[in-house]
This record gives sequence, structure tokens and C-alpha cells, in this order.
Amino acid sequence: MKNHIKTFAAAALALTLGACSASTASTAATAAASADASASAAPEVLKVAATLDPHSKILEFAKPILLEKYNIDLEITVLDDYYVFNKSLNDGEIDANYFQHVPFFDQEVKENGYKISNVGGVHIEPFGFYSKTVKSVDDIPDGATIVISNSVSDHGRILSILAKANLITLKDGVDAISATIEDITANPKNLKFTEVKPELLTTAYENGEGDLVAINGNYAIQAGLSPAKDAVILETADSTNPYVNIVACQAGHENDYKIKSLVEVLQSDEVKQFIKDTWADGSVIPYEG
Repeated sequence: MKNHIKTFAAAALALTLGACSASTASTAATAAASADASASAAPEVLKVAATLDPHSKILEFAKPILLEKYNIDLEITVLDDYYVFNKSLNDGEIDANYFQHVPFFDQEVKENGYKISNVGGVHIEPFGFYSKTVKSVDDIPDGATIVISNSVSDHGRILSILAKANLITLKDGVDAISATIEDITANPKNLKFTEVKPELLTTAYENGEGDLVAINGNYAIQAGLSPAKDAVILETADSTNPYVNIVACQAGHENDYKIKSLVEVLQSDEVKQFIKDTWADGSVIPYEG
């Protein structure tokens, strides 16, 4: 009888060990299959519109990081008309855009009622005044014509730079964002202003139009100009500068995995160092706000 009990116990133990082994193997196989499935999952596509310089170049640097770390395939569309970007985003044709500074974004939302959100600052581009004939502020002739952007959101920025250069005086209490030409209270050199679309500013410069041309940083870089070296007058760019370039997305999608991942990468130390190395002359400065 005792021998039968021993035999039964041994058989039961063998069955138990066999079941545990099978269960462990099954769990391991399931985990491995899950890992393989995760690794082989198709990347999520993120469509972002940007201007050529420096925005698309920064995005190109971020592209492999997003794929490797977040399994996101970044599709970059390069545009040059400022007034297309936010409409395309609002209409859902793209997931995000990266081209504009905060005052321009705020003005677009106010004027057009776009349902879009600012989800993070990335860099600052110092705004400069360029000339084929004028070499310094002292050389600016009386009655000089300054070609400026027809984007109202740039006017306060342009005028505040001129005010800091002691070329004009602005009405007390007017800030750098809201100032308009009507707010000029003193204009000792009798400066005149003519407006063109932002993307035509470099063409005006190349054609020698006006005495000075106020050019947005991205267009200046795209035209082969170095704001830090070539500008007759250059804006001071630091963390207090309100003209930080941002990423925007559709309202309600601020916390989407793809959007948060994009902003995280663009604000990373790795991207900041890329900006510093690529634009070592200070034409583009990482935002530290």
C-alpha cells in the first residue's frame, strides 16, 4: 500500500512540474510574441508643415529621433505662404505646424477664429534690417524708405527695433507687440515705410528696393544672409523676447501622444545643441523659456 502511495505522489509531482513548466513556457512565448508585435507595429504618421529655414531643417534632425524613440514617422511639408499654414491646420489637412512666432499666432486666431493651440516654444530668430547701400545706422539717409512685412503682427517688432536704435520714438506705454506706425511720435530722419508680403522681403532686398529691408529671420537665412553678420540693425534675442517660434496643433489634440512627443523632442537638449552647432553665428537661438 505504501508503495502505491509513493508511486501516486511521484506521478502527481511530475504532472505539477510539467504543468508549471508548460505555463512558464507559454507565458514567455506570449511575452516574446507581444514584444515582437510591438517592435513590428507600423509607425504612427505625424504630418507637420514648416517653412524651409530653419524649421524644416530642425524637423529633419528630429525625424529619426521620433522614429527610433517614439515609433512616429514624421512627414514634413514645406510651405512659404504664412497665411496657408494655420488654415491647413485648422482644416485638419496637417497635424501640426512649426513656422510662426507667438504674436503672429495670436493675431491669426483672433482674426480668423481658428481652433488651434500653441503647444510649445522651440527657438528665436533675431529680426534684422538689411541693405545693399547702407552699411551702418549712421549712414541711413534722411527720408530713407524701409521695406517691411505687411503682416501687422510684425509691425510692433520692427518699430521697437528702430526705437532701440534711436531712429524713431514711440508713444509712451506702447509695447513691442502692439505698436503701429501711427504710434510713432518722433521720426527725425523722416523714415518712410512700404509694405510687401513676408516671403517677398528678400526679393525686395536683392532688387535693391528701399534703403533698408526688414526681413524675418527664416527668410534671411533661406536667402543666404546671416542676421548676426549681415544685418545693419539686429534685434536682441534672449528669453525675454516674445517672438519665440512655436509648434501649433488643433485645439483638443494638445495631449495627443504624437504631439507631445514632437514637442518633447524639439525642446530636448539634443535638438538645442543641433541648433547651436548649425547656426553658430546666432542666427537661430534655442528657446530657454
